This record gives sequence, C-alpha cells and structure tokens, in this order.
Amino acid sequence: MSRSGVQISVQDLTHRYSSRGPVTFDRVNLESTPGEVLAIIGRSGCGKSTLLHIMAGLLAPTSGSIRLNDVEIKEPSPKWVMMFQAPHLFPWMQVSQNVGIGLKFANFAEDKIRDRVEETIKLVDLEEFAESNVQDLSGGQQQRVALARSLVMEPEMLLLDEPFSALDAFTRASLQKDVRSIAKNMGINLVIVTHSIDEAVLMADRAVIMAGSPGKIKKEILVELPKERTAQDPEVQRIRGHLMETFREASSATP
Repeated sequence: MSRSGVQISVQDLTHRYSSRGPVTFDRVNLESTPGEVLAIIGRSGCGKSTLLHIMAGLLAPTSGSIRLNDVEIKEPSPKWVMMFQAPHLFPWMQVSQNVGIGLKFANFAEDKIRDRVEETIKLVDLEEFAESNVQDLSGGQQQRVALARSLVMEPEMLLLDEPFSALDAFTRASLQKDVRSIAKNMGINLVIVTHSIDEAVLMADRAVIMAGSPGKIKKEILVELPKERTAQDPEVQRIRGHLMETFREASSATP
C-alpha cells in the first residue's frame, strides 16, 4: 500500500472538559499537508494530548472541527489510528493475533487477515517473533507490535502520543527512524505529540509549538532536513538549537 497522504485541517478548535471548567485550548487552527510528519511540542498542561485525542475521534471538541480531506472526524475510525505511551496489547495472545485483532473485529476474511498480518509483521521487522507471546518480548518489540496493529488497518493518519518515551535511547532512536520511514513509504500522515525537541527534529517535517493555559499554537517551524537523519548531523544540531530557543521564547511569552 502506498498513497500520497491526506490534508488535515483543524479549524477553530476549542475544548473544555466541563461547561464550567477551564478551557484546555482556545481556537486552535492548524493545517497539515498530505504525507507530512507533524510534531506538536509543548509543556505539560498546554492541551497537546487532548488535541491528539480529538484528532483520533476519542474526544469531542467543545467547538470547531477536524477534517481529513472532506471527512470530519467525530468518532474513532480505522482511517485515523492512535498509538499510546503503553502498547496496550493482549498479553495472552501471540504477536500475529495481536496484530490482526482489528481486522478480525472488522470482519475481514481469514485469508485477508493472514496476508495483511504477515506483510505488516515483516514491515516492522518482527517476522521471527510472529508466533511468540507478546509478554515475552522487550518493550521496544512490544511497541513494534502496537505499530503493526495500527499499520495493518491501512490508516490515512497515524497519531503518536509519546509512544517511545519509556524506551531506552537506542531502541527509541531505532523506532523513530523506522516509523518515519514506514510512514513516508506508505504515504501516511504522522502527527506526533512529544516533550522531546530531539524527537521532533529527528522525525518531523514541521514542528508546532503549543504553550499557555489555555493552550495556543505559538510558533511553527519547518524542519528542512534530508529524509535520513541522525542526532550527530551538524544540520540536525543546528535546527535542534533553533527549535529549542524558539520553544523557550514561546513558552515564556505572555498570552
């Protein structure tokens, strides 16, 4: 599967958890072009994870809308899939069973499930573990299973809520590189919520900085780097420094 991606439009999005509660974020507007990897950076409490949950259809906004092309997101769908900090796998199931569970719930034919699962497990480099029980895998391998479970649905948008934050540095770097590469090859839009400036620079085409309470988008920065990038590259370090300084300025600025 390969395609060119979708246009994501966030229009005048406002959210509060109750009618009398504080506003989480206020009139957020955001566009993401087809096939783009977009990173949303911000301190805790700025509303970035809440924004991601609304983009996944898991939470309703107070006002405003989010669209993929011409389709408004109002509920969960296989077309927009979210990966969380924890993989949330079924520990009593094998890797292949976990990867195919969404297809099974969607009533796909058994042969179609088998073919898609095999293809996707290969894509995330877990072929030798296909029949292993997931509780016997490392944390990084479990996140690869969660990634495969998302990709097997052939989504148009994949939302990442800091899914690599609990992993060691080597495993995290490997997954960052692989997720970006897979998304680019498949033409999937990626939206990443992260606290990590390094992660934004290594994965994103564009970084959006949220700050304040209620949260607002303060700055947008293009990450103009080659597809293949490492933390040691001089250009990566330069953009990291620029993004860090911009983040500090945006976070300390008055609303």
